[in-house]
Amino acid sequence: MSVRSRHRLTRADLIAAGAAAGLFAVAAVIGGVLHLLGRPVHASTAPLFAHWLPHVGPGTPLALLTAVLVWWRGPDLAGRLAWRPLLALSYLCAVAWTLSLALIDGWQRGVASRLTTAHEYLHEVPGITDIPAMLSGFTERILDFQPDSWTTHVSGHPPGAVLVFVWLDRIGLGGGGWAGMLCVLAAALVAVAVPQTVRLLGTDDAARAVLPFVVLFPGAVWSGVSADGLFAGVTASGTALLACGVVRGRPAGAAAGGALLAFGCYLSYGLVLMAPIAVMVVVLAGRHRRTAGWAFAGAAPVVAAFTAAGFFWLTGYRLVIERYYQGIAADRAYGYWVWADLALVAVAAGPAAAVILRRAVPAARRAAAVPRSLAGNANATWLLVAAVATAILAADLSGYSKAEVERIWLPFTVWLLSGAALIPSADRRTWLAAQAAVALTVNHLLLTHW
Repeated sequence: MSVRSRHRLTRADLIAAGAAAGLFAVAAVIGGVLHLLGRPVHASTAPLFAHWLPHVGPGTPLALLTAVLVWWRGPDLAGRLAWRPLLALSYLCAVAWTLSLALIDGWQRGVASRLTTAHEYLHEVPGITDIPAMLSGFTERILDFQPDSWTTHVSGHPPGAVLVFVWLDRIGLGGGGWAGMLCVLAAALVAVAVPQTVRLLGTDDAARAVLPFVVLFPGAVWSGVSADGLFAGVTASGTALLACGVVRGRPAGAAAGGALLAFGCYLSYGLVLMAPIAVMVVVLAGRHRRTAGWAFAGAAPVVAAFTAAGFFWLTGYRLVIERYYQGIAADRAYGYWVWADLALVAVAAGPAAAVILRRAVPAARRAAAVPRSLAGNANATWLLVAAVATAILAADLSGYSKAEVERIWLPFTVWLLSGAALIPSADRRTWLAAQAAVALTVNHLLLTHW
């Protein structure tokens, strides 16, 4: 490739990242104008659900140090370390990054009290003394304006979400501190699961390119601390296990992956949209894709257990839509949020995601021009990105995620970085720095809600 051609591609990358930033700026300006006109979009710092509070905290030095070290040494170590130690290092760095970002707000405000407010899961934990009774009567308490209505987050999710924190309490790890740390530790699993999936379906080089980007994932601002970070870790792990099962022909892996992905659907209704990603994993698996049947075998007991306990997923989904429009969602204009949500993706996934999406398009065109099997190799990079984009667009157009998707869509946005190998190696440090800068800027200028 000529220098001139390379500069032209780099310029196109800058335009893509600039367009993503511009979309966010437009969403912020229009959100402000609508507020002044008496038509608020109901997000404190539109489009972000946060409020303006420039600050530093005990996590600031660690966050800066983690960002600098991953930017400086990450790409080199990702290229030469043995794979298993590399995954362990990736996980530890992701934990450090996520926790340090949370600690910018301080231990109490950033971690320990995040899940203890009146809207959160832990508010309901002390009242759940009989788990079977809770499950059998769960749907009766979803709708609002009842004496015993569930809190906002409990009512808005299937019972698996609150059940995780009930179990945590039952083993003696009650309270906001333990719950917050569980979310951080689970969320950091994406730094193992995403690159492992890419390696199984694509190439070793592609997976190594992904590692520094999933470590410095800007969405870690919301992973630490929110239950959606935990959801991201669970479903990413399920996807990686499914990939292991169908690529290597291991029924146990496929079954475990199916079980985790099914449990994900009982953590959040929206996680049924992991389906395009799971289907793409099977498509790319090659000759062992028939092993995917074991994923259904793993999912079936999860579905059967919740159903036998009295919770019917479709009933819960129908009622949660009704509950959704009993609240602030009824006042959040679809005409604004259908595109402003995508501006939030640009922040949570970072500017590198815009570059990856731009580069996925010509990669798809090149693949279409040379007909061949979709299984494995370089096609995995752009096909996974295409599957993620499909899931995000489906969630966006549904209208059931108006605002707050910087947090709600964490299980999807992190997978956009699975295409990091599409970024030229010489440019990766630049975009890695941009990723870290976005997270640090948001976390130091704003106090995010939830």
